[in-house]
Amino acid sequence: MTLTKRTFLATTFAAAAASGTARAQAWPAKPIRMIVPLAPGATADIVARVFAEGLGKALGQTVVVENKTGAGGTIATAEAARSPADGYTMALVSQGTMVFNIGLYKAPGYDSLKDLTLVTATGGVSNVLIVHPDNPAKSVADLLAQARAKPGELTYSSGGVGTSHHMSGVLLELRTGIKLQHVPYRATPAGIQAVANGEVTMGLFNTPTVIGLIKGGKLKPLAVTSEKRSGLLPDVPTMIESGVKDYVVNTWMGFAVPAGVPEPVVGRLNAEINRIGQLPPVRERMLGQGIEMLPAEPPAAAQKLVRDDLALWLPIIKASGASAE
Repeated sequence: MTLTKRTFLATTFAAAAASGTARAQAWPAKPIRMIVPLAPGATADIVARVFAEGLGKALGQTVVVENKTGAGGTIATAEAARSPADGYTMALVSQGTMVFNIGLYKAPGYDSLKDLTLVTATGGVSNVLIVHPDNPAKSVADLLAQARAKPGELTYSSGGVGTSHHMSGVLLELRTGIKLQHVPYRATPAGIQAVANGEVTMGLFNTPTVIGLIKGGKLKPLAVTSEKRSGLLPDVPTMIESGVKDYVVNTWMGFAVPAGVPEPVVGRLNAEINRIGQLPPVRERMLGQGIEMLPAEPPAAAQKLVRDDLALWLPIIKASGASAE
């Protein structure tokens, strides 16, 4: 190759790199839309709006929240996955939309690893194992003894097939070898009330949805499903502390962008979202919604979380026979 040709190519590559850097540095040059898979007023919507406001101030551009409901969040997530990878579309996602839906739906409309990039996981919601106050069990060990004495007779409720409540029960069976009977209800409140009324033996529901009944003495908590104790129920042990090895269910939520968004943009979003999530007023407000903020981690850790969760949960969902359409 001649010197002239080498010089020309080097100049061309340098110009292209400079152009790409300039474009990344110029971002954002217009408003950003944030797609949310639930209706206005839902917990996920509240989370989205808190971060949208913080991001808007940090980036100097309005972040517009768009609520798109239906099909367990697949409609909203699929739209985000199909959007241009230019950094102007992001979505509030969760373990449900990024992991559970891949196993539950035959055609969710997206591949969580190929079509989306999880920027960061911001917070998590644990479940809590609850029984009626009259149940003599004082610990998880006591409840497991009941289940082993009556294989397949103890019942647990959920807010529907494929929910984290359902999957928590399936995981409990797999980790302990017990046999339970799943009783799905059409909505979470009905499933919780079934435990409070003594219609079913137990339930594994999101901590914020049952804490009022626990404090009111209408439900008895035996363990939380998070890796560490919940700040909402600090006196209640974890499942691991209770002797159930490798049992962690901490339903996370975070923010994703279409695959292919430039790394500098993903990095900036990651840094800003993590910073906002650690602000004391934000942490306090999120805890009020039952969401405990997760440690700030880089995008690579977020992608590993999705991979690890898919590897863990897809076989569990398949074993449960759960499906959704």
